[in-house]
Amino acid sequence: MVGLDSKLSTVVGGRAATMFHKAWGMVTVADLLAQYPRRYAHRGEPTALDELPDGEVATVVASVVKVTSQSFKTRRGTIQTVVISDGRSDMSATFFNQPWRAEQLRKGMRGMFSGKVTRFKGVAQLTHPEIRLFDEDEPMPDPAVDAERAKQWAMQPLPVYPATASIPSWKVWDSVRHALEVIEPDAVLDPLPEAVRAEHGLLGYAEALRLVHLPNDDGDWRRARETLRFHEAFVLQAALLQQRAVSRESHTLPRRALAGGFADRLDDALPFELTADQGLVGAEVAFDLARDVPMNRLVQGEVGSGKTLVAVRAMAIVADSGGQSALLAPTEVLAAQHLRSIVRALGPELTAELMPTLLTGQLSAAERKKALLRIVSGQARIVVGTHALLSDAVEFFDLGLVVVDEQHRFGVEQRETLRAKGKTPPHLLVLTATPIPRTVAMTVFGDLDISTIRQLPAGRQGIESFVVPLAEKPNWINNVWRRAREEIDAGRQVYVVCPAISPREIEEGDELEEGDGEPGPDEQGLAPKPPRANVAEVFESLQHNAVLTGASMGVLHGRMTADEKDAVMAAFGARELELLVATTVIEVGVDVPNASTMIVLDADRFGVSQLHQLRGRVGRGGVPGICLFVTYAEENSLARDRVAAVASTLDGFELAQIDLELRREGDVLGSRQSGGRSSLRLLRVALDGDVIAQARDAAASVIEVDPTLRLHAPLRDALARRLDETERQFLSKG
Repeated sequence: MVGLDSKLSTVVGGRAATMFHKAWGMVTVADLLAQYPRRYAHRGEPTALDELPDGEVATVVASVVKVTSQSFKTRRGTIQTVVISDGRSDMSATFFNQPWRAEQLRKGMRGMFSGKVTRFKGVAQLTHPEIRLFDEDEPMPDPAVDAERAKQWAMQPLPVYPATASIPSWKVWDSVRHALEVIEPDAVLDPLPEAVRAEHGLLGYAEALRLVHLPNDDGDWRRARETLRFHEAFVLQAALLQQRAVSRESHTLPRRALAGGFADRLDDALPFELTADQGLVGAEVAFDLARDVPMNRLVQGEVGSGKTLVAVRAMAIVADSGGQSALLAPTEVLAAQHLRSIVRALGPELTAELMPTLLTGQLSAAERKKALLRIVSGQARIVVGTHALLSDAVEFFDLGLVVVDEQHRFGVEQRETLRAKGKTPPHLLVLTATPIPRTVAMTVFGDLDISTIRQLPAGRQGIESFVVPLAEKPNWINNVWRRAREEIDAGRQVYVVCPAISPREIEEGDELEEGDGEPGPDEQGLAPKPPRANVAEVFESLQHNAVLTGASMGVLHGRMTADEKDAVMAAFGARELELLVATTVIEVGVDVPNASTMIVLDADRFGVSQLHQLRGRVGRGGVPGICLFVTYAEENSLARDRVAAVASTLDGFELAQIDLELRREGDVLGSRQSGGRSSLRLLRVALDGDVIAQARDAAASVIEVDPTLRLHAPLRDALARRLDETERQFLSKG
């Protein structure tokens, strides 16, 4: 019996199954049926040939205009050129040594042509395309005999699938149609409970699969996609909520604050009032810590909103119970900055008692040995470090809390390695200054409780942001350096951020925007894009810039040693340096209240969240901030829109939504980050928030009653199909 879990080769044959697996990783019949059409064409509907993207495999509906054949001048053989048209523009399809095409493709014939789009002398063409003429399948009814049937024939939706050079769209369609013919109807069980399906007016699963691939009209596939989109959200949310239920079955040591203990003394010593958001989130964290179920909480907040202080208070609570806390930071600069912030928040007395300790890969052997002894003995109640914390040599006396800063910089494996160092499962607190849209939070962090800090502490100044468009105003760069001089003369300090360390070396861990290869002509073939701004050349240039004569300058980037970086940051913090040329190592955590100006060169080479993070480094004291986004990106380009979006608002949550809409959401169940290939089929996190929320509520009603899905076998089977081994590990360690 053929079912969803049957091997694909049993339906399409071994050769086709191998091709499908190589192209899309398909293994089972379910994988094939989940290859939904990317769009629908119609026999009578023209395709915009002049809008086809170069370099992509495209499938078009067009009519044959003419076929010509000519011999090569310098070698044996012939070339056949078929001109096809959408009624508005033409393109050519070329074949080599196939003179029979002239007989096959007669003027006026209509069909689907599939191949890679290239351009020759400015004219779009398909080389050796696959062809399926409509009259091969079913001749067009004579409109004079049956006008209604002729209209239906012309407008019946034809699924167009993702294709490769060796697998045209209709080969996928043929395989899907055959699979739907041979699969047993009883083998396609619906993972949605009947009550949920009825409440949301959805089709049955089997019917939705049939209509999405074999629609009779456009209404069929629209209803089918609506159902399958909900299915996808429902199964994904069930997976996340099931893992959440499993994690809450494990037990750990409750960590409660003691009257007059470290946490109370920390609160008493604070020289300012906590914001209402800080107080609320702090109470949520304290409640979680006091339970015997491990906390799994994400705290998101604007740059400078006080997330670190919330974490320090949690560490003090854990210390009250005799436990230790470990803060994992993505860079040595940030780890050192966190240590300084913690020491400043604790004050001299608490620092002496809690002994905050730094552990990074750049410590000397003697310093490392001393730090390891403090950690294993329990002297160090607070440990701050980088990836060095994950080493087998690091042992804790009683690890009660793991704090992960900037979660997107770490893989799940790294986070889990640190958590495994606790004798009992430690509590987990994840911090991020990259605000997360609600739909992403539900989809990516669905197994975490989420707290949000929106308010900024009193006294924070505003930041003005401006785009400096060098593509149209190249001379404005001089105004940028004059403004930097004004700020320096006023006793303030300036950051200059570059996307690279040297002409051929970007900052480690940075993922620059697409199109950031070597400089070359832009997409329109206009002027070459300037080389990436880099720390080495910009620093040398500014040292010889007459406007900045006499200004004390330094550099900071990830290739420097820990001591070199600490020395530079200490000098900048002490106002010994007035201008710092740096990479994104200053993106998060660096806190210099006197720094008023952020100049980001080649701002279009950074993502929205990075630009927002960089801007958050200024305006942190009593000095208003100014941020200048310098870009060569053309007006109305996506890169320019991205920069302009950041300049238009300081609301990180609004920017996060804009960022999501400008980019793809990435793989929601795996290590890939946004911008990568999404593992989602029909669901789009940026657009389907309501669907995700409804599906989450529906899935929660099932998981609460039946967390192991013993009574919901079709859903259990759907989860097994949906999650590969990597995704299962991601969830189990989430």
